[in-house]
Amino acid sequence: MVNLILKRLSLGLVTLWLVSVIIFIGIEILPGDACTAYLERDAQGQLLENCRAAQGLDKPAVTRYVDWAVAAIQGDFGVSVDGETRITSEVALRVKNSILLAAGALSVGVPMAVFLGVIAGLWRDRFPDLFVSTVAIFAMTIPEFVTATILVLVFSIWLGWLPAVVLTPADAPALDFFPEFVPASIVLTFVMVAHIMRMVRSSVIEVMASDFVQMAQLKGVPYWRIVFRHALPSALLPAINVVALTVAWLLGGVVVVEVVFNYPGLGRMMIDAISDRNLPVIQAITLLVAATYVGINLVADLLTILLNPRQRSQLGRM
Repeated sequence: MVNLILKRLSLGLVTLWLVSVIIFIGIEILPGDACTAYLERDAQGQLLENCRAAQGLDKPAVTRYVDWAVAAIQGDFGVSVDGETRITSEVALRVKNSILLAAGALSVGVPMAVFLGVIAGLWRDRFPDLFVSTVAIFAMTIPEFVTATILVLVFSIWLGWLPAVVLTPADAPALDFFPEFVPASIVLTFVMVAHIMRMVRSSVIEVMASDFVQMAQLKGVPYWRIVFRHALPSALLPAINVVALTVAWLLGGVVVVEVVFNYPGLGRMMIDAISDRNLPVIQAITLLVAATYVGINLVADLLTILLNPRQRSQLGRM
């Protein structure tokens, strides 16, 4: 097990290193640099030289990559193109806000998705399955901004129960975002439940049709004992990877939802950085999102192995 963990960790680190190289090269091949993009018409003379010196752009590309990578490992992403704002502190605030939003969606979405997926799988092709599956497909096909717009129209404009957009500043305490973050969390939950539920349903159907479940039924084992003690533990294992990908998506890929609700999270920060052509911030957020995907997938793989008796036995023989 230790060797497997070290192997997966090494592959994750190599993947992250390759991603960092691709990110750096992608920024390098863009026309101009961070200072010319930020200063635009004023990108000339002493002002441009001062900006490049502050950003370290007067050094060779290899030296800049090594300096950036070493600093990033230490948690330092440098300064923004304005020469004053520390990127790490700003990103930390937005990550905190995105985690708050993700926690609200996951705490409701994951249990609901598992419950609905189990119901749909056990009652395959009957009314519970048809109803839940139809709603899930409907939720998966509607874009997030459409769902967000409908929620704002109904709960903010017609009923007046929830605020339409988030007006709380990014550096506010977590409790200050309540109830402003609720509409955005509902949209994410709606989308997340549909994807996880479909995976759980397929896994439940596959396990209930397996040989060991049919053998238990022939031996006269009570149905619900088969379901809870034998079928569900095996059926829920594939859902771990889906939940892991969902968590990574919630932390870095909820750009549309954050923009619609003006939520000061990591996705909104990325959009603002792109609009301002703030290349150092884009570079830092991209690397952070990649590290999130690699880390969460590594944890999900290890959990799947630990919870799967067959894989544990194979590791023991190895």
